[in-house]
Amino acid sequence: MQIRKAKREDVPFIVQLLADDKLGMLREDFRNPLPERYYQAFEKLDADANQELIVAVNDANEIIGTVQLTFIQGLSHQGALRAQVEGVRIREDHRGQGLGEELIRWVITKAKERKAFLLQLTTDKQRTEAIRFYQRSGFKATHEGMKLSLNV
Repeated sequence: MQIRKAKREDVPFIVQLLADDKLGMLREDFRNPLPERYYQAFEKLDADANQELIVAVNDANEIIGTVQLTFIQGLSHQGALRAQVEGVRIREDHRGQGLGEELIRWVITKAKERKAFLLQLTTDKQRTEAIRFYQRSGFKATHEGMKLSLNV
């Protein structure tokens, strides 16, 4: 598996991965052609030095995974930088082969290189397998996360 920065032409494959479960299919709009808003979002991510949208590709150069890493500067913790993990996905036919662990190790390495003091993520409580995966990867449920949907 090779890990690289996502390109514009990767966007449909990334959205397909994001939509490939019961929760994702409810919130993503994966169709052909892909709605322009996904490409607009990609352009913003690509231009932001604090965003890393990553794809994992196999030997046939097919996208088999993705992850987004965001760096957030704050004043708390004495002005420390934190890293946020989003959208970790492995293509269904490649799950169970350790590729998710490899992506998470890559994310941890990148966060350390940028001197982030903390790597954080949220996952839906319905994703019990994902929760076990993150716990095996060393993440701990130390806080209670909350969200407010703004419906914009």
